[in-house]
Order: sequence, then C-alpha cells, then structure tokens
Amino acid sequence: MRAGLTPAVTGAVVTSVEVLDERSLRRHAGPAEDFIDRLVGARMLAPMRRGKFLWIPLEPPLPEAASPLPEEASPLPEALEGSTALVVHLGMSGQVLLRAPNADDPLTRIRIDLTHPTEGPLRLNFVDQRIFGSMAIDELLPLGDGEFIPSQVAHIARDPLDPRFDDAEFLRRLRARRTTVKRALLDQTLVSGIGNIYADESLWAARVHYDQPTETLSAVKARQLLAEVRTVLNRALLEGGTSFDAQYVNVNGQSGYFSHSLRAYGQQGRPCERCGRPIVRESFMNRGSHFCAHCQRIRS
Repeated sequence: MRAGLTPAVTGAVVTSVEVLDERSLRRHAGPAEDFIDRLVGARMLAPMRRGKFLWIPLEPPLPEAASPLPEEASPLPEALEGSTALVVHLGMSGQVLLRAPNADDPLTRIRIDLTHPTEGPLRLNFVDQRIFGSMAIDELLPLGDGEFIPSQVAHIARDPLDPRFDDAEFLRRLRARRTTVKRALLDQTLVSGIGNIYADESLWAARVHYDQPTETLSAVKARQLLAEVRTVLNRALLEGGTSFDAQYVNVNGQSGYFSHSLRAYGQQGRPCERCGRPIVRESFMNRGSHFCAHCQRIRS
C-alpha cells in the first residue's frame, strides 16, 4: 500500500475531505470537523509505515500564491519539527484505494480528494468493512535520529526491512526473552511486520518449531531465522501480499498472489516440500500454527 501510494500522493494538496462514518475517526482526538479542517489545504509528503500503521506527513496549508511541492522533492528532517501526519490504521479489513476523481467504492468511510502537481486530481477512498480501522491527524514526535513518528505509532518497533533495523539489538533482545519464538515474532514492541502467516512461513524456512523457547535459540539459528523473515517479507511484497479475499488488496484494488507460494500456512494435510511428511496445524493464541513436525522439532 505504501509503495502504491507514494508516487500518487507525494506533493499532492488535499482539496476536500468527506467523513461518511465517524466511527472511522476513533483514533482522532477531536470531531470530524477538526479532522477535515486540519487536512484540507495541507500538502502531503512521502508515506511511511510500521506494522499496520501507515502515515503521510503533512505540511501546513499552503498560502494562496504557493505552488505544490515537486513530486521528487523531499523535506529536510527539521522541516517536520512540530508537524502532523495523516495516520491510517488498517485494522482487520481497512483499505486505502486510489481512484479517479468522483469515483466511489462500497463501504467507503472517508473520502479525500487531492490535486497532484503532475497527475492532477485524484481521490483516496478509505474503505473498511468491519470498521476496526481508522484515520487520524496526529503529532509527529522526533526519534532522536533525524526521524519523526506519529505518537500513536511510537510503541511499534521497526520491521526487518527498515534500513535502520538493528540486527544485533534485535537478536540480543530475542534471545533474552523468556517466551517462545513465535510469540516473540508477533510481539510488535520487539519487531513489527510479522503476522501469523509470515511467522509460520519464516519458521518453516528456518526449520524452527513455533514453540521453541527463545533462550534456547543458538546465535546461528537466530540469525538464520531473521534472514528467512526478510526473504519471506520481500517475496510477499513482490507478489503483492497474501490475499485470501477481496479485503486484502493494493491501492488499485488488485489482489496479491503470495498465497500461491505458501509452504506452511494453510497447508495442513499437504506434504512438506522438504521431507514429504504432512504439514500439521495446532491451536495457537486463538489462531493456528502450521509447521512440519519432522523438520521443525523443538531442540534442547
């Protein structure tokens, strides 16, 4: 979603906003009128993301004589001091769809019309079937390393594809945890971006049992697991993500096809690609864990 939005919204100016369902502003500190007033006239910068949060930093409303920021321009870090961002949380079924002007989608909760300096008018529709997702205007806080992050996202750790992800610190904290490895991978205060599907796929690739105690992971195995996490996430991004139904699509409404590459998740009863024994599924945190009982044994 971030990759799809970047060329379309970077440098665009918000021309109008319509809130069709105020429940989609549950994380916004104020009424719909405040959300609209703070967004209309603002210029959007390049989108960023962590976990299920996506945010678009905003410049203040433009003077009438000002011209939009060129698409290729990016602000200096200090230019974001005291700024705000449009923060999107996808929840279970949230979508941000890029549309032509005046185009609507079923279950649209918020409409945002933009004017891009080169692409002209376009529309963003925030669509959410279950209304667990939200939009909000939030303050950007400095991280101390030249980066800024919305206050609502400050508790979310970096993901392994973040250029500033600290491998050594992650591996140290992972092995210091007194928990099991899959629980650690799903803990967004430790690492973000790894959901149930990608945890199962990474653990299968690294031959690690989901219930392996983290303190028993060797340094070599922990590094291998992190490498497999990156491989799985990169492959999933290239294939557009994992779409099991129409709720999981990109900004153009197209489904991803990583589901055809799954080797563990949802493959229970099918032969493991390595050893031929059946993949099994066990209950885990009100969900399921999928693994090969032969290749992924708990090691002492």
